[in-house]
Amino acid sequence: MNIAFFLVPKDDVIYLSPHSTMRQALERMEYHRYSAVPLIDEEGKYVGTITEGDLLWKLKHAPDVGFDNAHKIQLKDVPQHMTIKPVRIDQQMQDLITLATNQNYVPVIDDNGVFIGIIRRREIIDYCFKLWQSEQKV
Repeated sequence: MNIAFFLVPKDDVIYLSPHSTMRQALERMEYHRYSAVPLIDEEGKYVGTITEGDLLWKLKHAPDVGFDNAHKIQLKDVPQHMTIKPVRIDQQMQDLITLATNQNYVPVIDDNGVFIGIIRRREIIDYCFKLWQSEQKV
């Protein structure tokens, strides 16, 4: 099945720019209760995902950085410890199953690498469950 049916479009996704600050990321993640947020550049291209862990590691390994001055550190300067790879919109749902085992969502891009949305892990699990249920009825 084509993944477009499961897409949460960019307009409905919380994302940040690599030029956003650590403080902005922390506040947005706290407000929305997210543990990871996609990073989208000025051209609309997906450039990675910032996670709570990335922010915590930055705080731990940079003793001069604290919440009081987190507004001075841009996300482009925060190392990403997980590589969350995007998929193209023309891929099939089966291609996403292994990706979903290690990440909360899968970023989706178009043919030009422009971010168009995400597919959440719960939709992938729901798809697999319904597929399994239909096979049980046979």
